[in-house]
Amino acid sequence: MASTPQEDAELKALSQALHQLYDPVLDEPVPERLRARNVKHARWRSVAVAAGWVALGLGAGVLAGWQLHDRRPGVPPQAEVPGFVKRAAVAHAVYSPEVRHPVEVGADQEQHLVAWLSKRLGAPLRAPKLEDVGYSLVGGRLLPDESSVAGAPASVAQFMYQCKQGTRITLYVRTNAVGNRETAFRFAAEGNVKVFYWIDRKLGYALSSADIGKDVLMNVANAVYQQLNP
Repeated sequence: MASTPQEDAELKALSQALHQLYDPVLDEPVPERLRARNVKHARWRSVAVAAGWVALGLGAGVLAGWQLHDRRPGVPPQAEVPGFVKRAAVAHAVYSPEVRHPVEVGADQEQHLVAWLSKRLGAPLRAPKLEDVGYSLVGGRLLPDESSVAGAPASVAQFMYQCKQGTRITLYVRTNAVGNRETAFRFAAEGNVKVFYWIDRKLGYALSSADIGKDVLMNVANAVYQQLNP
């Protein structure tokens, strides 16, 4: 069965994230001590690069198959993870490694950031204070939602936090989550990105990290939840 536009968009975002991570490696000059001394060595390097891209392509294919396997006839359906959780994991994978531009608006303009995102999402937002669990606000950004169309406002916000060791977590906030009936506190893993998510009235929240364990992330998620639901 053909994939949906939402699934196509998710795979495209993942492909872009993989290219962003690995393309620079292919463009790096070969160190002098490793330069090929003859045609044979050069040929083997080309084969190795090609094999690497084949492996990467197979990995993306496996992920695509995993995302679509429950759509094939004869495969029993599994518990469905809300689409916004998968998009939160992809957004974390794309933006958390950024060094120069991890956010659009920095923590030094927190009041402006929260007011801006609240206006764009059409709902009052808060940036939780997480210093007690070791994380400080880096800033945030506005992201498009899968239901956004040209000229319509985006309905997703991402807040980024970082600890002293440099690990980052992101809080993804989506409006119009009323169609999702599951409101319990849940855990999901998308690749190496761990996500705790929940829905509170019309807002969906997803806290993501690829650098800390599930127990540590749960502790942070509880702190976020308690502040947003005093």
